[in-house]
Amino acid sequence: MFYEPRKGHGLPHDPFKAIIAPRPIGWISTIDRDGRSNLAPYSFFNAIHSKPPMVMFTTESMKHSASNAISTGEFVFNLCSKELFDGMNISSGDFPASISEFEAAGLAAAPCRIVKAPRVAAAPASLECKVVTSMQLHDLDGTALPGWMVIGQVVGVHIDDAFIRDGRFDTALAQPVARCGYRDYAAVTELFEALRPTDGGSYALGQTDR
Repeated sequence: MFYEPRKGHGLPHDPFKAIIAPRPIGWISTIDRDGRSNLAPYSFFNAIHSKPPMVMFTTESMKHSASNAISTGEFVFNLCSKELFDGMNISSGDFPASISEFEAAGLAAAPCRIVKAPRVAAAPASLECKVVTSMQLHDLDGTALPGWMVIGQVVGVHIDDAFIRDGRFDTALAQPVARCGYRDYAAVTELFEALRPTDGGSYALGQTDR
C-alpha cells in the first residue's frame, strides 16, 4: 500500500509509530522553578551527537517536562530497564504539577552532581543534561505546531557498576525498554556484533567506537 499522511491511511490504526520502531524511551526527570520534581517518558527521544554527547526529546504539546527543561535549562535522562517498566508506565499518567511522579510511581529519587533535577535511583544509567537549544516545530507550510524539541548536552553520566562488564556497559543485562507502535513495547535481551567495512583487521573490543 501507499498513502500520503495528509490524505489518511485508511487503516484502523495509524502505522507511523509502528514503522519507526523500536524507539528508545526518554524517561525525563526535571524540576520546575518552585523545586517540584517531575518524571515522564517520551518515545520521541534519541542520541544525536557524541562529541560532545547530546540527546533530544520531543513533546507533541507543551507538557511539564519540556516546560521545566526550557525554563530551568536542565533535565535528566534515566534509562528505563524492563524491571522499571511498571514505574515508568505509571509516570506517564496525567498528573498535576503538584504531584511528583516519583512518589506516584513509588520510585526513589537520587541527587545529581551537576544539575538540580533528581534522577531515578534504580536506573541502570542516567544522563545529566544542560539544554543547548529548544524549538517549536513547524510543518511544510510554516504553520507552528504544538510540538517542541529540546536538545541537551550531557554534562554528567551515572552508571550502576553492576552493569559494567569487561569495561563495557552491558546493554543486554540492563534490558532497556523501547517503544514500538500502538501499545507495544520491546526489551533488549540479546545483542549481536558485526564489523563495519571500515574496521578492517584492526578492530578490537576495547577500541573506542567510531
